[in-house]
Amino acid sequence: MQTLTDINIQVDNSILFTLRESKKEFTRNLLFNNALILYRKNKLSLGKAAELSGYSRLGFIQKLQDEGEYIFDYDDETVDDLINKAGIVSEMIGKR
Repeated sequence: MQTLTDINIQVDNSILFTLRESKKEFTRNLLFNNALILYRKNKLSLGKAAELSGYSRLGFIQKLQDEGEYIFDYDDETVDDLINKAGIVSEMIGKR
């Protein structure tokens, strides 16, 4: 059973007016942007970020693509390491 916590924030109506967003749109965007930041910092997995933002995993991935965000953002060293490990695994499988 999930336990949900209500978090209330106050936002001046002028912010919603400036953004031209309803309360619902603002809340959804706020949750998505917070989930995105936490995902980028590796504090949330893709699945948990999707859950926080109110999207399914596939919906969250689509939203990332729509926003021009990378789904996986690895530095060069990490990519090289992944490629090397994939090569080792491939060699191990080939020897069977």
